[in-house]
Amino acid sequence: MRDYLQFYIDGAWVAPAQSRQLDVINPATEEVAGHISLGSAEDVDRAVAAARRAFGKFGHSSRAERLDLLDAIIAAFDARSSDFADAIREEMGAPVALATGAHVPFALAHFQTARQLLPDFDPTQDMGSTRLVKEPIGVVGMITPWNWPLNQIACKVAPAIAVGCTMVLKPSEVAPFSGQIFAEVMHAAGVPAGVFNMVQGDGPGVGAAISSHPDVDMVSFTGSTRAGVDVARNAAATVKRVHQELGGKSANIVLEDADLATAVRQGVEAMMVNSGQSCNAPSRMLVPAARMSEAKEVARETIAAQKVGAPTDEVNLGPVVSDVQWNRIQTLIDKGIAEGATLVAGGPGKPEGLNQGFYVRPTVFGDVNNQMTVAREEIFGPVLVMIGYEDEEQAIEIANDTPYGLAGYVQSGSMEHARDVATRIRAGQVALNYSPLDLNAPFGGFKQSGNGREWGEHAFHEFMEVKAVLGYANG
Repeated sequence: MRDYLQFYIDGAWVAPAQSRQLDVINPATEEVAGHISLGSAEDVDRAVAAARRAFGKFGHSSRAERLDLLDAIIAAFDARSSDFADAIREEMGAPVALATGAHVPFALAHFQTARQLLPDFDPTQDMGSTRLVKEPIGVVGMITPWNWPLNQIACKVAPAIAVGCTMVLKPSEVAPFSGQIFAEVMHAAGVPAGVFNMVQGDGPGVGAAISSHPDVDMVSFTGSTRAGVDVARNAAATVKRVHQELGGKSANIVLEDADLATAVRQGVEAMMVNSGQSCNAPSRMLVPAARMSEAKEVARETIAAQKVGAPTDEVNLGPVVSDVQWNRIQTLIDKGIAEGATLVAGGPGKPEGLNQGFYVRPTVFGDVNNQMTVAREEIFGPVLVMIGYEDEEQAIEIANDTPYGLAGYVQSGSMEHARDVATRIRAGQVALNYSPLDLNAPFGGFKQSGNGREWGEHAFHEFMEVKAVLGYANG
């Protein structure tokens, strides 16, 4: 049983201003795995005040000091890798292989990437006699989600530390264990008091207080588009920068010249990673209408090989994160059936033999049209929809017919062809032929998928302001 009842503020573990606890549920067992304290506006005030004090010095720290600090964080993080993996498995049900092979190393890689980029990062630019100088924006409020809980903390904290910002973090209250261990890592690394602060809690109690706080210069939020709108509204009165990585309903176009069997199989497997709980998941697969029957058969065979089970076992999919999420997914599966989509594999209810835990049957719908609910709404579970298209122009039109624009995928036997189609996809990141992640590439969305970019050097710029010094080169 994990009892994490203190917050990390100004370099110390402190009791919350009010004593309110929340049960944290293990989604694989539906049992209480631990408790956290729910913070309040008073706790946020204390954390923000500490961050504001620390910024006076840390905002002017040298590059060498920040490089040394990143080295210390990387070492302390690496030493807790197995603890992180255990926490992620317990708090969100990630299978062991996924926790140890993706969740933890991706998070560590964000710090390693920042460390590699910082020595050559130039925050200045000369334009005639004027010098443009990029400076750390100040105190950053960070609100992170439950689906990649550690990764989303790291991809915000690493660049913020690299450029000299101070911060207040609110991890998801649904999956808070890895955030608590992360705070322990920051303490062990010797991060100066007040530079990093963490307050556990929910959106109404802590998230709103962070996003509306007058002494927070920027809020960086990852989560649903609905919640992102609330964050932006709360932030508007203080005219702070709002950085958002939100929802997605990403199209995966399997072009006529692609190896259809391979493209469909890999697309189904990619959709099922993390039990479908990824904002950039390839959730709409577009296939030539004349080959829909063939594509459905490949998808059915692929799903049959996907093993669902306890995250301690050798499985492909663990549970989804909560009963709330499970119920939402079931509602949308039922909606797909009611609206006339063909149920290719999976369906409502839990997989056979898995009656305890928030397990979902990996599901594929075929013969979907892009106006169906399952094609419009982000399901955020192991549910793939297959949409037929008559020609390439229609495929591109369908791909872009969504309020989202986080990611896109193009499969083709010709790289030149894939590149051409990619230029027409309205999304922040487009992967060709299932190319692997590039943590140096900017990550973020068009339209209602958010504002700004994370990962790599682009993330540095998000946490900085531009100052123009006129006459800098004169005399």
